[in-house]
Amino acid sequence: MDSHFERELGSLREKILTMGGHAEAAANRSVQSLVQRNSDLALQVKQSDEIIDKLEVDIEDCVVQQLTKAPLATDLRLVTAAIKISHDLERIGDEATQIAKRAMELCREPAIEIRFNLTQMTGLSFDMLKAALDSFANRDPAAARAVIPRDKEVDALNKTFHDLLARQMVEHPDTIKRCLHWMVVSKSIERIADHATNIAENVVYLYEGRDIRHTGIKSGGAKGD
Repeated sequence: MDSHFERELGSLREKILTMGGHAEAAANRSVQSLVQRNSDLALQVKQSDEIIDKLEVDIEDCVVQQLTKAPLATDLRLVTAAIKISHDLERIGDEATQIAKRAMELCREPAIEIRFNLTQMTGLSFDMLKAALDSFANRDPAAARAVIPRDKEVDALNKTFHDLLARQMVEHPDTIKRCLHWMVVSKSIERIADHATNIAENVVYLYEGRDIRHTGIKSGGAKGD
């Protein structure tokens, strides 16, 4: 492979990992702003989102250039997977911004007591994101496959939290506005897990050449293997 082209592909990988690092940090900071009731942290998330958006544009520009040069199928998969992964990372930045906005609103209101372990759901969702990005960095499709089934756990926790919030609103109508903010937060955390799943599926496609999004083949090889 041409050494200049190889360096360009390496740069593309680095941009994705840099963007992933910013998306992870924004997601974590948004939840910290929520839990700590810290408006300053919430404002920092907005600044991070601008960096994430710029990185997505940089990756798109890089991909357009590479699409005219990629000589091998594996290289074509990298540049096409890169644009899909960057899109999911940009959406994660958007969800982090949404959480931070709700955190700022909730900081202005009295806290409400809801018996739900938010740490469990955020921890699982963010662990999925980290594992998906690690599987890309380590070129490890097996690790990517392991991420995908965990999405159902986050879905179940999101539903449980929504049910609790709905009950809270019925029993305590004065908390409706705050509960609605929490519902949006919960949905954003669940969506981050969705995007982590998408990234993991693209890692499998990148390193195995298989599109497993609609096949039902998530954790093992192809049917009949």
